[in-house]
Amino acid sequence: MMDVKRREFLRLAGLGATLGIGGKTLYEVVKGDEVLASTAHETHEGTRWAMVIDTRKCVVHDCEDCIAACHKTHNVPTFEDPKRVIKWIWREEFKGAFPDQNHMFMGDEVTDKTVPILCNHCDNPPCVKVCPTGATFKRKDGIVTMDMHRCIGCRYCVVGCPYGARSFNWSDPREAIKDIDPAFPTRCKGVVEKCNFCADRLSLDKDPACMEACPYKAITFGNLGDKESPVRAALKGKYTIRRKQGLGTGPSVFYIV
Repeated sequence: MMDVKRREFLRLAGLGATLGIGGKTLYEVVKGDEVLASTAHETHEGTRWAMVIDTRKCVVHDCEDCIAACHKTHNVPTFEDPKRVIKWIWREEFKGAFPDQNHMFMGDEVTDKTVPILCNHCDNPPCVKVCPTGATFKRKDGIVTMDMHRCIGCRYCVVGCPYGARSFNWSDPREAIKDIDPAFPTRCKGVVEKCNFCADRLSLDKDPACMEACPYKAITFGNLGDKESPVRAALKGKYTIRRKQGLGTGPSVFYIV
């Protein structure tokens, strides 16, 4: 047993040297939180980012501007083969997205329409718990993000996520990107990726790309911990649901219905 642990230590140490982590400790390489501390967007104490999607507007217009903006901003590849599809945000039928919210008398105007789906940035994310390298971690502001350089492609997070919000790169994604945006790093074959709540844009004091692109103002984003925030205003006095609430994950994406 001691020999196995020693080999694992040496393997990780070698990985750290390969990645060029410099003065970072082995613990920081494995756990991950401290590694991005210097580059992560600093937020005020009590910040809890959340999103509100007004399905009443989405089901009427049924556009995909939010998807196009997100995927263009983050260099998400477009594969024709459905088995290799990569998605950060996509549309899904209401009854598929909310299997626990359906009943036999729900109107067709709801059940037959599609709603935007993305990573829920859970308060209690199961994907973080199963990741063996710390590649997936939760920031202090609630964003569940990834260090794709640390991802070893084990796909435990894909299995652990109950929302199907993670995609695995079975091939080089660069081959399926028409116009690469140099502002956001591209990925490589063998890693998992997902929505990051536009943490890169937040660090520049910009709104999420999906929200900015929505022509019908169906998406609202803000600090759930701030009583005066846009998301709190959007949630006030309206009936909202979250995906698979019974699982206890605590999604940060709310849907007005």
